[in-house]
Amino acid sequence: MPGRPQVTRLVVLAAAAGAALSAYLALPFLPALTWALVLAIVLLPLHRGLERRLRNRSAAALASVAIAAILICLPLAFVVRQLAGEAARGAGYVEGIIRQWGEVEIAPDYPGIARFLSWLTDNLNPAGTFATLGGWLTDHSASLLRGSIGQVVTLVLTFYLLFYFLRDRERALAALERLSPFEPQENRQIRTRFAETVHATLVGTVLVAAVQGTLGGLMFWWLGLPTPVFWGLVMGLLAIVPVLGAFVVWVPAAIYLAFEGRWLDAALLAGWGGVIIAGIDNLLYPMLVGNKLKLHTVLAFIGAVGGILVFGASGLVLGPAVIAVTLTLIGFARQRLDSETEG
Repeated sequence: MPGRPQVTRLVVLAAAAGAALSAYLALPFLPALTWALVLAIVLLPLHRGLERRLRNRSAAALASVAIAAILICLPLAFVVRQLAGEAARGAGYVEGIIRQWGEVEIAPDYPGIARFLSWLTDNLNPAGTFATLGGWLTDHSASLLRGSIGQVVTLVLTFYLLFYFLRDRERALAALERLSPFEPQENRQIRTRFAETVHATLVGTVLVAAVQGTLGGLMFWWLGLPTPVFWGLVMGLLAIVPVLGAFVVWVPAAIYLAFEGRWLDAALLAGWGGVIIAGIDNLLYPMLVGNKLKLHTVLAFIGAVGGILVFGASGLVLGPAVIAVTLTLIGFARQRLDSETEG
């Protein structure tokens, strides 16, 4: 008959194994869990107001989920539809330009570039590639709008989990308090740190990137460049990723305008991109984020890029949050070690 200490160790090991297995089972649902938690944090002020008005937790949660679904799904459907159409037209436009490549028509003052373009046209057939791409995008725009089954399932699960995160948040927090090895004040600090990081990352990164993409798309439209909606969306998405940025799109576009002899338009696009689009990050990000992130630039970079590489798109929020919470836990451990040393 094993003694009480041995039974205790067995119970602890069994609980640890069960926790590890449960985490493994939840791993396929990590994107839905992450975005549901992010939406719950963002919608919490609105949801509390609905709870006071409706005086029913389930009805308030259902109303909050409906508002989130409308605010997310309708713009997403519009953007995807526009993206598919713009991408198809853009592929056709680029195909037409490539078919006109030649040493006389393109870059006559730059024979080296002209020879390279001719070699590219003769050996790689880029025009045929873009023609095929444009046809495929046109034929499959409806299926692109519907999205893959996995993405649809993730979106439905996100809203499903969001309902329970909002309705049962107090019960869930109380359960976490009971299971947590930390003091109540430390648990509150962890929750606050996580929420601040989510707000800072989501609002600071995504909103600033959306502004940069919008400004870039408007300038493309003003200059008469093709598919401004598509390129504006691409610039916004690239602005989210550290190291990359909207310049990946507007710099080649400015060079293309210069090759066409539109020097004023090229200078205008370069100035708009270098001063306005790039400068808006330095202007808006501190205003929207302030000191909420509380992470060094290197740590924020590792969290964002590493999070995307490890967790996918949800890692944009999850990566910095993991680092921020870990630093908070290290602070708790240091305080306890210091108190034990003094004692």
